[in-house]
Amino acid sequence: MIIDKKKSYTISFLVITYILCLIGLIFVYSSSSAFAFEKNKCANFYLNKQAVGILLGSIALLFARFISLKKIYKFSFIFFLFSLFLTALTIITPLGQTIHGSKRWLFFHGFGFQPSELLKVSLILYLAYFLNRKQFQLNSFVRGYLPFLTVLSVVSLILLKQPDFGQTITLGASSFLIFYLGGCKIKHLMVTLFSSVPLVIGLIFAQPYRLKRIMTFLDPWSDPKGAGFQIIQSLIAIGSGKLYGLGIAQSKQKFFYLPMQHTDFVFSIIAEETGFIGCFAIISLYLTYLYVGFKLSTFVESTFCKSVILGFIILINLQVLINLCVTTGLLPTKGIGLPFISYGKSAIICNLFMVGILLNCLKNEKELESLDTTLAYSGHSR
Repeated sequence: MIIDKKKSYTISFLVITYILCLIGLIFVYSSSSAFAFEKNKCANFYLNKQAVGILLGSIALLFARFISLKKIYKFSFIFFLFSLFLTALTIITPLGQTIHGSKRWLFFHGFGFQPSELLKVSLILYLAYFLNRKQFQLNSFVRGYLPFLTVLSVVSLILLKQPDFGQTITLGASSFLIFYLGGCKIKHLMVTLFSSVPLVIGLIFAQPYRLKRIMTFLDPWSDPKGAGFQIIQSLIAIGSGKLYGLGIAQSKQKFFYLPMQHTDFVFSIIAEETGFIGCFAIISLYLTYLYVGFKLSTFVESTFCKSVILGFIILINLQVLINLCVTTGLLPTKGIGLPFISYGKSAIICNLFMVGILLNCLKNEKELESLDTTLAYSGHSR
């Protein structure tokens, strides 16, 4: 019976993943067609690129699903260092290209990639590896918590240098939640949380554009044709949808009113075209995804596998929460897309790759039994 439930939840998880991808294809095309035709003389330009991203992501999913889980575990630290190095290349080499004020992309011979998306995956894997190795030392500040804090600080410094404040907050919050669920002392986390408040405030005041975003968030109508333009247009799109929406592909805001309409603000177009009913359906899918993901974590016993599953689910749904709050004016703009739906090849490939690792954990957890036993014994003995 347990096996049947595990299989049922796994299938549901995979089905919801691809339903979200399909919804993404529909609304990437709907929201970007006018912009794509104006910029590239091809209305399908972003649709085609997103479809390629899903195809490559599906290949990455299959690769991650069938590769040895023991190898994923053993090389998780090297994978993390590699993705951290690639992310650092965006700010220390000419390969990094500035788009919308941030150097988040690497371009080589016409091929573009956002390494911070890969960094998200590798950080989850490394934290899971770390929690598994340090499961008997997590209560120790020096041996358990300080190394985690050091790693997170290095990641944050690189992301802030791009700068990518939104990604820093997202990864930081996800990491602390993973560490808390992994058994870390709540006292350590709370001290870090409260001591980081002045640091966050200092980072906001250090860059004028961040402070401007905060002021715009508080009163977007103070500058309706400037800084407040995007959020006002987003709210107009959402309000225009009413109960049933204007109909798919019938959005008016996508005609050069709402910037980033196929990336960070695709939810606003969904709301305009499908109304409250469509928004409710999208949010319900993500909530179901959250529920199914947490249920799947109960079917594994390995600390590594459980942390991987919980980490991925936390990261995805935290991004969803931030994106929905930004598009509805409840948070300042962050540059965080809607997972599986917003346009972005790097994001869709890395997210599907992570789904493959998650499925691998569910299927091949027993590969780690000898490692877990050895580590548990050595950790306990210390």
